[in-house]
Amino acid sequence: MVRLGAVNGLNLRGARARRMLASRAMNIRIIAFATASDILGKEPVELTIPDGSSLSDLRGELLAQYPELNKLWPRLAIAVDGELVRGDRELLDGCEVALLPPVSGGSGGPDGVGSNGTGGRTGLTDLPIDVAAMERSVVDPACGAVLLFLGNVRDHHAGRQVARLGYSAYRTMAAKTLARIAAELEAESAERGVRMNVAIMHRLGEVPVGEASVVIAVSSPHRDAAYQASREALERLKREVPIWKREHYVDGETVWREEESLVEV
Repeated sequence: MVRLGAVNGLNLRGARARRMLASRAMNIRIIAFATASDILGKEPVELTIPDGSSLSDLRGELLAQYPELNKLWPRLAIAVDGELVRGDRELLDGCEVALLPPVSGGSGGPDGVGSNGTGGRTGLTDLPIDVAAMERSVVDPACGAVLLFLGNVRDHHAGRQVARLGYSAYRTMAAKTLARIAAELEAESAERGVRMNVAIMHRLGEVPVGEASVVIAVSSPHRDAAYQASREALERLKREVPIWKREHYVDGETVWREEESLVEV
């Protein structure tokens, strides 16, 4: 944990100083991902700033201490306590601010499982995805169509040989967003009078060529609805879920794939 900051240039000592600082300051926890973590580091940063500070004030503090962020900042989405924020807002003591670069725009037991009506069928895993279990999770006697989508790691990109991919995520927000996507797809289908079951699992960490980084399973009474829901689940995952992809090439170079800014829903 890195601790930074001071309050209004005060230079005090002893217990009186600590009391005055505590009454006039608040602690903010900063976490960074992908290219932002290359600048701030992978460990959370604890920043002490004046009480009542806003996101714009925090931005000024961060850019002063990390000048390399200046070029990246216009591309960042900001989340406060796991929720995307647009524009400025006042921060509260103890809140968590996440710096979220654009996501990769796709690929493809859980340790971050969803609820929200999906029965624990969504989440993140650090292990190979159990495709058979994903299929079983959506099997339903009322559904004649069961569709599986596997997003496997391919061995090339833009003419370069790929050795493996590395995935990282803002886990709490990613797990919640996956659950919401599945629940909303099921609810929208139910409003049309069509039963549907949706499961989405994304793998994190290093994924070798040929293995699945994401698996989506959908069941519905007929195939058209299953195909449509599977595609929508994947496209929404690309846009809305804070998961980042780093390509590891055979020649040893690594590159973050940051293509689509996270969207607020």
